[in-house]
Amino acid sequence: MVQSYLRHGPTQAFGLICSSSSNAVYDGKLAYVPALEDVLVWDMKKGQMIAMWHETGHRAEVFAVGYADGSIRLWNAAEGSVIATFNGHKKAVSALAFDEQGARLASGSQDTDLILWDVTAEAGLFRLRGHRDQVTCIRFLRPSEKYPSTSTTSLAGFLVTISKDTFMKVWDLTTQHCIQTVVAHRSDVWAMDVDPAQELLFTGSGEGEVKAWKIDHDTLLEGLKETETGEVSKLITPFSDLPLSSTQRVAQISFHPTESYVAIQSHDRSVEVFRIRTEEEVLKKQARRKKRAKEKKDKAGKEAPVDEEDSEVKLVDLFTPHVVIRANAKIRSFDFAVDSTSAKGGVQILMGLASNALEVYNIPAPSKSKNAQPEASRLFSVDLPGHRTDIRSLSLSSDDQLLASASNGSVKIWNMKTTSCIRTMECGHAICSTFLPGDRHVAVGTKSGEILIYDVAASALIETISAHSGAVWSLHVRADGQALVSGSADKDVKFWEFGQKAPTESSTQSGQTLTLTHIRTLKMTDDVLAVRYSPNGKLLAVSLLDSTVKVFYQDSLKFFLSLYGHKLPVLSMDISHDSKLIVTCSADKNVKIWGLDFGDCHKSIFAHDESVMQVAFEHQSHYFWTVGKDSMLKYWDGDKFENIQKLEGHHREVWALALSHHGNFVVTGSHDKSIRVWEKLEEPLFLEEERERELEQLYEHDIADTLNRQNDGEGSADQAETTAVSKQTAETLMDGERIMEALTLADDERRIFAEYEESMARSAPDDAMRLQPPPRNPVLAAYDLEPEAYVLRVVEKVHSTSLHDALLVLPFGKVVSLMNYLNIWAQKEWNILLVSRILFFLLRTHHHQIVANRIMRTALIPLRKHLRAALRRQKDLIAYNMAALQHMRRQNDDERNVRFFEEEDMDEERIRARISEGKKRKRVALQA
Repeated sequence: MVQSYLRHGPTQAFGLICSSSSNAVYDGKLAYVPALEDVLVWDMKKGQMIAMWHETGHRAEVFAVGYADGSIRLWNAAEGSVIATFNGHKKAVSALAFDEQGARLASGSQDTDLILWDVTAEAGLFRLRGHRDQVTCIRFLRPSEKYPSTSTTSLAGFLVTISKDTFMKVWDLTTQHCIQTVVAHRSDVWAMDVDPAQELLFTGSGEGEVKAWKIDHDTLLEGLKETETGEVSKLITPFSDLPLSSTQRVAQISFHPTESYVAIQSHDRSVEVFRIRTEEEVLKKQARRKKRAKEKKDKAGKEAPVDEEDSEVKLVDLFTPHVVIRANAKIRSFDFAVDSTSAKGGVQILMGLASNALEVYNIPAPSKSKNAQPEASRLFSVDLPGHRTDIRSLSLSSDDQLLASASNGSVKIWNMKTTSCIRTMECGHAICSTFLPGDRHVAVGTKSGEILIYDVAASALIETISAHSGAVWSLHVRADGQALVSGSADKDVKFWEFGQKAPTESSTQSGQTLTLTHIRTLKMTDDVLAVRYSPNGKLLAVSLLDSTVKVFYQDSLKFFLSLYGHKLPVLSMDISHDSKLIVTCSADKNVKIWGLDFGDCHKSIFAHDESVMQVAFEHQSHYFWTVGKDSMLKYWDGDKFENIQKLEGHHREVWALALSHHGNFVVTGSHDKSIRVWEKLEEPLFLEEERERELEQLYEHDIADTLNRQNDGEGSADQAETTAVSKQTAETLMDGERIMEALTLADDERRIFAEYEESMARSAPDDAMRLQPPPRNPVLAAYDLEPEAYVLRVVEKVHSTSLHDALLVLPFGKVVSLMNYLNIWAQKEWNILLVSRILFFLLRTHHHQIVANRIMRTALIPLRKHLRAALRRQKDLIAYNMAALQHMRRQNDDERNVRFFEEEDMDEERIRARISEGKKRKRVALQA
């Protein structure tokens, strides 16, 4: 009988407000922030999480989110669902930008490529190559309004990109080529933004230097031409430098979309906000400067020469330092609120902090008094639902209702049902923690050697016990709930009993409070890293820095066993419910299972790729869990020494592990500041099937990597500047295989029925030997579809973003077969848009084979005829609809004019003015 286990799966991830992996976006009310693999939506005023965009599958309708695996997902903000997934980059996506209409998306990556995506068609348009290092920022430049309105090109416009290779490049999207390369700075270029009028462009470098560049719109319109001196005209020309108060890396530059502010972050904890002066203010400043210069010259008794440069506007005159916003921690990113002003009459700015917190500041409007210096005030902050530092310890209450998490600076109590933070208490540098019997108190061991006791209900520290002179590495409550043991770096193991004491004058508690009474000390030869009572209460295991585990009788403290075998110190251990097994995990990446009767090592397992941080037995079984610095959680069978399941989810080292007292779930805490819950599911798990699944995933991943390397032609020096967008993934390979299977099935079915009809045609109508029709394929019979309809059904199910990559998987024989089906679909006018898209892609990809193959001519000629007829009908239909819509618009305009005339006291001039106002275009700001 093959043994089965129950599978565990991720259910909750909480404790994370924002991660420092990406930038945050703010619309004045809601903040959209990264949270490792998810996107969280916070209501900043209420401090509540509105939504979590997690794929297990407002005004800003569509959000583009770039991921570390090179994929981009478009999310619908209202529904929190994925609209489309784009796969094209080989490494993490580092820059994203929508154009003004939100119809195109440009993405840059660590693989140095730039890809332009069509959001409407959900397809990659082209890939641009030219940068030598990670692309750090992308901006679209609007084509000038001087373009004729009859311009039919959908790709009109320009892109400006910067990279860590010190270059700034300008790309013409019509010709799909780089038309200007500028050495922007001496070091990496990290930040860039274009002002709303698209006249100035700012870049910031790794050396804290900010440069301004002028954008020449006339040159953009006319194209590259030689000047009188023989040089090619420049699209972007250097203008000036902007002095900053810091020389650290310029991480972000951002212009406010409507107000006259620009914010620059060049320091870890502060953002400088500059105000853009109006033309009137600039002229006043120039006049004052001329006046002062004249007074100085008059004093010196010389004639003041006229300075021609003063007539030009300098950058320092245009941008004046307004306010410096200082945050409480390192700033990862910031974003201006999209809607204009806050209630206080200023502009709101959101700060995403590296310490897992969000803050919103109000930038005050400029004051007219010279003495009063404007100061930014903090409006909202979200910091309670998460730790500022990594989580070092977790412990569950006996009924699994509450979870205590401890970090450097705070202890938090979480409700496990709602995953909400219900208590936050300050503490020192916490290392270990445990709920005390009754679940009303939590004991926390700190790095300074103190044991802190907190009352959960009152959310108060009730006692601080100076227990040790070194860090308290481990705390454990005896199974009978009568005593507590602590192990420390001062080489002592101390035993404590629980007692009651009367409240002191300074105490906030009324009535008796819990206290610990020290009763015994066990001196060890080395630092103590972990202590553990056996569930039967007879033994005490102590792990030492010398890589050994000593086992004592807990009542007499007599030495019983020494467990020797680890090469590096044992960081954690646990004893099974029947007190027969002890499992130890070490910094040497191994887990050892020992018998507690003779101290013999049953098995040594290489468990993790990094140090194994914690180990714990599951409730009433010999199965156990381990977590390590390799960010993995693993499930093991302690009797068969088999790895049951590997669970990935955390993004950094996993420090803490807590198991449900009823065996229902596992909780882990990590350096990435998240707490994750893994629940036991009803789904059975078989070890052989699990190993096969892992091998299949590895195999599919390797195939996709091999195909991508072949497509890219790695190693070739003369790579084209513009290429098609393609990337094979496991999904596209599966889609390609499904299309091949459908084509094979349909071809066989059509061949069988063709043979049957041929034989029927040869036999006489009244022949007694006439054959019965052959049975239909079970799949086609189940769907009740003809072969050509079944193939179309399969092709339609392939997501439009991965259709081209799936078609690349088809061998040429299957391409010929697909061409025949395209002809049938065009003849029957089934999904003409899809037919056209597939046909043009196949012709472009397999052009040489199709030209060299005579058989293809017979398939292509009828296809051209049928497709042309179908497209002409589609064109007529669209033209008819367009004419009808224009007629309706004219009707609407006429009705408005009639309504104006019918109003009382309206003369002709006023009516004409009203009509012209209505015809004026309203400027609508689109935010992507």
